[in-house]
Amino acid sequence: MHAAVDGMRAAGVEGARLDAELLLADAMGVERASLVVDSGAEVSPAAARRFGETVRRRLRREPVAYILGRKGFRRIELAVDRRVLIPRPETELLVEVALEREPARVLDVGTGSGAIALAIADELPGCEVTATDTSPAALEVARANASRLGLAERVEFLAGSVPEGRQFDLILANLPYVAEAEWPGLQPEVTQWEPREALLAGSDGLDAYRTLLDPRGRISDRIAATTATSGGFAVALEVGDGQAAAVAVLLEGAGFGSIQTRDDLAGIERVVLGKP
Repeated sequence: MHAAVDGMRAAGVEGARLDAELLLADAMGVERASLVVDSGAEVSPAAARRFGETVRRRLRREPVAYILGRKGFRRIELAVDRRVLIPRPETELLVEVALEREPARVLDVGTGSGAIALAIADELPGCEVTATDTSPAALEVARANASRLGLAERVEFLAGSVPEGRQFDLILANLPYVAEAEWPGLQPEVTQWEPREALLAGSDGLDAYRTLLDPRGRISDRIAATTATSGGFAVALEVGDGQAAAVAVLLEGAGFGSIQTRDDLAGIERVVLGKP
């Protein structure tokens, strides 16, 4: 494994040791923790071959989650491939907003792998969850994850963005927010492997949120609606570093008078919450 770690580091891979341990554990069919406890465990020839194959993929900067075909998110494990973004830890903040507000009906816009919607369905069994995406390929992945997790009856997946004629107590969205100028500076794991259309959003990274929060659009129509929860209607949006203030202005323009932000573990304003 030492050679694999050295090779990854030379290729510019961050967290090379962790990645090597994850790949070796998968090749051996064991948990990573067992490798840490018993670093001298014997590796069979078949496992060594599998490990070598996955290391070569990682040297090409393919993300570990795509190599393994899975990614943990809160209490669930999601199948992921190049049709969807790899769920990030900071996105869990949107789930935490849902847990705080305990909505009766929640909408996850731009669901991708289904991470947000399925985590909410898992942790808020009384919540009616709807998830949308404009990508048919992403919806295939999300529906498959729902079925595998036994949550297919709990989440309704629809093509599009905000369904017409439907009422929700909470709308969550993790839409593309990478600015075009930032793209060249991102890691190859992102630019070469993850779906570009799920990341880029115009010159300042806000095009997707401008569309969602257009004052003439369906979000504004929800503000005056009667809701089932005592907390009332709210919208929570994941944003990029430095975008919170601009997204707050968009929320205000859509009719939201109360704006809050939530920081991620790095201290970045990562979620903007709007209430009428």
